[in-house]
Amino acid sequence: MTHVVHVALVSEIQRISSGQLARVSAALQRQVTRDFGPIWGIRATVDAFGSLDDVPLGYWPVVILDQIDDPNALGYHQDQDGQPYALVVYTQSWSLTASHETLEMLADPWGNRLIGGSSIKPDQGRVRYLIEVCDPCEAPQYAYRINGVLVSDFYTPSFFDSRESSGGRYDFTRAIQSPKTILRGGYISWLDPATGICGSRSGPRAIRSRASVTSRPRPAASSRARACASSSTERPRCPSSRKACRKGTTRSRRRAPTGARARSRRRRGPRRSGRTTGR
Repeated sequence: MTHVVHVALVSEIQRISSGQLARVSAALQRQVTRDFGPIWGIRATVDAFGSLDDVPLGYWPVVILDQIDDPNALGYHQDQDGQPYALVVYTQSWSLTASHETLEMLADPWGNRLIGGSSIKPDQGRVRYLIEVCDPCEAPQYAYRINGVLVSDFYTPSFFDSRESSGGRYDFTRAIQSPKTILRGGYISWLDPATGICGSRSGPRAIRSRASVTSRPRPAASSRARACASSSTERPRCPSSRKACRKGTTRSRRRAPTGARARSRRRRGPRRSGRTTGR
C-alpha cells in the first residue's frame, strides 16, 4: 500500500482569509488526487490550518509569507532534520506557487531524486536530471484552473523518454510536445556524473504582463517570517549534495519573474511555538 503524505497549507499573513485558504487547499487536494497522484504514484492529503501551532506533527507545511529571504524566488522547498517543508511568497498568483512547491515537494521531498538520461547539451553524453516536476513548464501561461483556482502544470515520467512517441504525454496540460522540452519561462537542471559539475538550461524568456514581485516595496519580515526563513552561509558541494545543483543553492524553488539567481544559503525550517519542526 502506498504511503499517504499529509500536507498542511498555512497562511502567516492577514490578507488571505480562512475561506481563501480553504478554497486553495481544496483545489490542491483535487489536483494531487485526480491529476498528479495517479501519474506519479503518490497519495497525499492537503489541509488548511490557521497557524503553524495547529499543524499536527508529521505534516509537511507549505507556509505563505509576505516575503522570504530570497528576493529572486517566489517560493522554495527543502527539508530540515527529516521534515520537508515549503515557503511561498504572497502574490496575486500565490496559489500557482503553492501548487508548484507542493507537487515538487511530493515528488522529491528529500532533495535526492535524480534520473539518468542523455544531456540536452550537445556532446555531453549522459547526465542525471533533477526531478523538479514543475520547472520546465512553470510559467503562468501553462497553468490551469481547478474550481477557479490557478494551479501549476507538471511534467510526467515520460518527460525523460529517450525519444518522442506517438500519443506520448510529457506534461499534464500537453503543452510539452517532446521529451526534455523546456517551455517559455521554464528551466531544467542536471548533474554531470563524470565531472561533478552542475548544469542548467532555460527556455525562451517569458513575457510577463504583470510587474515583477521584486519591484514592489517589500515589507520588513516579521519575527515569525524570519523564523521560517533564517539562514547561514554554509554551502554543500555539488558532487556530494544534489541540492547544491539548484543553480548553486541548497533548495528547490520557483523563480521570481526576473529570472535572476539568488545567492547560496542554507535555510532552517518553519518554527512553531519556538521549536523547529522535526521528526
